[in-house]
Amino acid sequence: MQLVVGRVGRAHGIKGEVTVEVRTDEPELRLGPGAVLATEPAQAGPLRIETGRVHSGRLLLRFEGVRDRTGAEALRNVLLIAEIDPEELPADPEEFYDHQLMDLDVVLADGTEIGRITEISHLPSQDLFIVERPDGSEVMIPFVEEIVTEIDLEEQRAVIDPPPGLIDDRAEIASGRDGDSGDAGTGEDGAAGTSGEDGAAGRDGG
Repeated sequence: MQLVVGRVGRAHGIKGEVTVEVRTDEPELRLGPGAVLATEPAQAGPLRIETGRVHSGRLLLRFEGVRDRTGAEALRNVLLIAEIDPEELPADPEEFYDHQLMDLDVVLADGTEIGRITEISHLPSQDLFIVERPDGSEVMIPFVEEIVTEIDLEEQRAVIDPPPGLIDDRAEIASGRDGDSGDAGTGEDGAAGTSGEDGAAGRDGG
């Protein structure tokens, strides 16, 4: 299975380094030296990571064969894609890859059906489930421990304990969002529409 783990940003310096917008919770694994990544568009790759470092909070990578600023700028906005085993799980048991969460049924503890996860939105502060309800409307469920009490992959369901107003008529409907859904196509974290952007989503348990 292929997952988008990063997007190339602007060139850094004159020796071929680029900034990378990380879309995985495991950059040391997916974006380490020696890793070979497919790309979108495909003709830009594959790319092998030669060096990586963090500078002022940003990940900087240099790819084999890219030695100057011109070559680095030519990669701008290229998506970096890693091949992973679909059975592989994140190291943290509280994290899940986006493809594991997609299409899970969302239910209350008593089994009441709320809807189905159709998208995972990776925001800077937290991850959100975009849940399609039976009537076709959408509601955003924060993926935090206080609300999402259980992820049962065997039963293909997410159990939630929502606060008042989250899923009733006063709920915030995703269709009215102002474009603030973050990197998720998480996908983005991955983490990520379901094209795998964003590698993993995790509960912010506080």
